Amino acid sequence: MSQHTVVLLLGSNLGDQKKNLETALEKIKEGGNEILKISEFLTSEPVEFVSSNIFCNIATIIFTHLSPIQLLDFIKGIEMEMGRFNDSKAKGGYADRIIDIDIVKYNEVKFFSERLEIPHKKHLFEREFSRILLKDFI
Repeated sequence: MSQHTVVLLLGSNLGDQKKNLETALEKIKEGGNEILKISEFLTSEPVEFVSSNIFCNIATIIFTHLSPIQLLDFIKGIEMEMGRFNDSKAKGGYADRIIDIDIVKYNEVKFFSERLEIPHKKHLFEREFSRILLKDFI
């Protein structure tokens, strides 16, 4: 079974944000993925929507045996298990969330479907907090 190197970006702006991120990382690990590196925690203002809740974000590099779509389904399962039921794509916009996990990079693969785009261009190029977190990861 081949291993793939994946960069994930995680964020939370509801409840105990740091604990939410740590819980999500633990669930990623429990799913048979190896966590290789975790960034520092970074707080940031909400992007593309208005909220008084500040985000806490981290980046992580993992090894996984899952394909891009299998990984997407896996992390969406974690989000739902943790209490996030409204996906931004399905809802048509952003809102406060207990956890958000994005696949930023998957090996050197370029992948595009209705559900997933890799590399995640918004995080690589447009969002300042992402550039800060990912500077040592990409």
